[in-house]
Amino acid sequence: MGSTVREGTLAGGLPYLAIGSGPPVVVLAGLDGTGGTTNPAGPARTFELRPYRRLAAHRTVLVVRRSPGIATGCTMAQLASQHAQALAGELALPVDVIGVSTGASIGLQLALDHPGCVRRLVLLAGACRLSDQGRAVQRTQAALVREGRYRRAMAATVPAVFSSAASRLAMRTLVPLTARPLTRQQADDLVRTIEAEDAFDLTGSLDRIGAPTLVIGGTADGYYGPDLFRRTASDLPRGALRLLPGNSHAATVSSARAAREILEFLQAPEPATLG
Repeated sequence: MGSTVREGTLAGGLPYLAIGSGPPVVVLAGLDGTGGTTNPAGPARTFELRPYRRLAAHRTVLVVRRSPGIATGCTMAQLASQHAQALAGELALPVDVIGVSTGASIGLQLALDHPGCVRRLVLLAGACRLSDQGRAVQRTQAALVREGRYRRAMAATVPAVFSSAASRLAMRTLVPLTARPLTRQQADDLVRTIEAEDAFDLTGSLDRIGAPTLVIGGTADGYYGPDLFRRTASDLPRGALRLLPGNSHAATVSSARAAREILEFLQAPEPATLG
């Protein structure tokens, strides 16, 4: 990585990984194969942190996950409140926030309900709600997880995550081979996070979010899609959009262009110049 990785737990039990030095940037992680409440290890850790290497040359990047033991019926507002309390207990607020996929949903809710926490916001492959396809995929995933069919559950996400026929074919074969069984708590946390995002929709509240916000999305994203990226950016009072032509959900998250856009946005003088 070229940077020492630190690991810890924020107030309230939220696990994090940190790289770099300088003013903090908080990354709200998306869903993964462990329920989104456990820090990855080994190659998965390297892969997750790679997109933030450029940013870590200038800033301390903290990749934050949800606290294990998510309650039944938990909402995005409750998850955002937990994050607000954790950040207030550890950092000088406000801070710059990058929300990734499901983490972007939490980031938007955080900016709406706890505006004092968020200085600037990046929505990386995330929007004001899931698309119909995105909801259908996550509902299928949750149903398979409830049945204990974890490998099938991960394979069910492939159509939303990848766009080309070749990549979908390859990943449908690879994902079931590499996906690991979940503990009961990890499975419950994954399902409850999916249920929270299923009910999440800030379409009618975007005009109340004052933080400068950069929306980055791919035109071939299966969870959200270009129309929702455009709507999110246009309805935010200080929103800007960077659409990546042909990029899938996965390609956007790992995109070198996205990394450059994020660095430029976060380094811009305040107030951030959006366009």
